[in-house]
Amino acid sequence: MIDEILPGLYCIKVPLPKNPLKYTNSYLIKGEDRFLLIDTGMNLNECRLALESGLQKLHVDLNKTDFFITHIHHDHMGLVSTMATRTSRVYFNPTETVILTNVSFNQRWVAMMEFYMANGFPEEAGKLWIANPPLSLFGSKLVAALVTLSDGEKLEIGDYKFVCIHVPGHSPCHTCLYDKDKKLLFSGDHILFDITPNNTCWPELDNALYHYMKSLEKIDKLAVNLVLPGHRSSRQTLQKRVQELLEHHRVRLDEALAAVADGGKTAYEVAPHIRWDLSYKTWEQFPIAQKYFAVGEIIAHLEYLVGENKLKTEKIGRTIRYVLA
Repeated sequence: MIDEILPGLYCIKVPLPKNPLKYTNSYLIKGEDRFLLIDTGMNLNECRLALESGLQKLHVDLNKTDFFITHIHHDHMGLVSTMATRTSRVYFNPTETVILTNVSFNQRWVAMMEFYMANGFPEEAGKLWIANPPLSLFGSKLVAALVTLSDGEKLEIGDYKFVCIHVPGHSPCHTCLYDKDKKLLFSGDHILFDITPNNTCWPELDNALYHYMKSLEKIDKLAVNLVLPGHRSSRQTLQKRVQELLEHHRVRLDEALAAVADGGKTAYEVAPHIRWDLSYKTWEQFPIAQKYFAVGEIIAHLEYLVGENKLKTEKIGRTIRYVLA
């Protein structure tokens, strides 16, 4: 499905099979002699066919196409190695470029899952995931020639003049594109409207939720008439959505703090006390993948409360528990 949003600007909806996100919004901008594609979808055959079909209908020449990737998640960068040609430039942020080029994803995944198991995630499920890292299925091959863009750096294509805005939180160095003259913001997963962006823990970003909330305040200052998110649709003004997201996290912080008030808990033990906006009636009904995302979200909130000196951690063997400070 293709939507023309503005002259020379199109959205290709790339389906994400069996995924609650439904699809990734891949944005195509036509310049005078080149094209810019913002995000790509997963490295899956269904995603590739949909993206290729959309690009063909828009008469896009991949040999004249550059790519801008908002962040490291595989539903945004999974296909870039498949679609990019020898003449393509692939724009990315410096922090996550280091992750891609210097760190083995499998080693990183093992360390992350061991950290989750220390936070109470079921050991049997954790070891199963270690043996079958999801990035090996849906991720991207390494892109050798990444062009890194710093915060505030400019990127122009056709009539669009963007500035890069680093907004760490959802990922270590998530980047938005902002056209001041057109009051247009490509928000990636930093701002979503139908759902709330997942915020989790990152080895490269201490207290990720703190950074995410500060990044929301940074974006809130921009003059924006149109937000183009990485998933679903845009439903209200940027400023209203920023306030909703900030309030969402304030409520979740209160829930996490209340869960620990009657005794120390692991992040996994805190999770059932949170009001999740999902169709499952009980925590036990959550699929293991949803439990993984939930536990990461809880760790981020508990670490924020530690940073606020409302909680502290105690370690019993390998197990990390959170208690009132």
